[in-house]
Amino acid sequence: MAESDYVAPTSLAEAVAALETARGSVRLLAGGTDLLVQMRSGRLRPDLIVDLKRIPELIGIRVENGAFLIGAATPCATLGEHAALARAWPGVVEAATLIGSTQIQGRASLGGNLCNASPAADSVPALVAAGASCVIEGPSGRREAPVETLQAQPGRNTLARGEIVVAIRLPAPPARSGDAYLRLIPRTEMDIAVVGAGVSLSVDAQGVVTGARVALGAVAPTTLRVDAAAAALVGSRLEESALAALGAEARAACRPIDDKRGTAVYRTKVAGVLARRAAKIAYERALA
Repeated sequence: MAESDYVAPTSLAEAVAALETARGSVRLLAGGTDLLVQMRSGRLRPDLIVDLKRIPELIGIRVENGAFLIGAATPCATLGEHAALARAWPGVVEAATLIGSTQIQGRASLGGNLCNASPAADSVPALVAAGASCVIEGPSGRREAPVETLQAQPGRNTLARGEIVVAIRLPAPPARSGDAYLRLIPRTEMDIAVVGAGVSLSVDAQGVVTGARVALGAVAPTTLRVDAAAAALVGSRLEESALAALGAEARAACRPIDDKRGTAVYRTKVAGVLARRAAKIAYERALA
């Protein structure tokens, strides 16, 4: 592992300043569960590492007018222990607690999982389906952007130089709503998703779907928000015809690759199956 300079700022202003004045390549460390592996393998050799774990604003979960503001460096294990968040957005919590082992979840964070920009990141489809946004701090001030806009291509995000994701904002869930995340992996645990599917939806008093969002992971260079698949659910009570249309639109959106985990044909078929299953779970949760 090559040597790198290291700083551990204790405020956002200090962190942004370190990024602005840095020379050469810079990497942010939110948990290190991806970064340290990439450095050890020789894939990355940053000139500077900026550790975000000592910035108070980036750690913890706060509730603001029914919305949840999750610090970008908050360990995924913390999400699994937050009862109110698990009740409001169970699919997001499920996704976060699928990232690695119990030990990994003590370090890994939503911010790191998102900014690492892996097409197979578990938390991202669930966050996109939930309509989450990123609070971003940089030299030009603070801005907010939908989660789905942060991935540019595998391994690259859309943050400008000097920008840091401060928090993930999950909106207050609508009445009679539910979400779910499912993935397929080659092993029983601790593996990278072959396909991931996140679905959130809301229903009226008669059980008719009034709104939906569908997102797929590991089937394209970035996480896909599939509006046509979501539209197939609206106005239905998840009859077989609606689920069939959902599956067809999910498959049509896929642009996967062949690799050792699965062929493009296999991934495309699985995407339709997982989207259907996740929609059923989200619907049951909405009715409950």
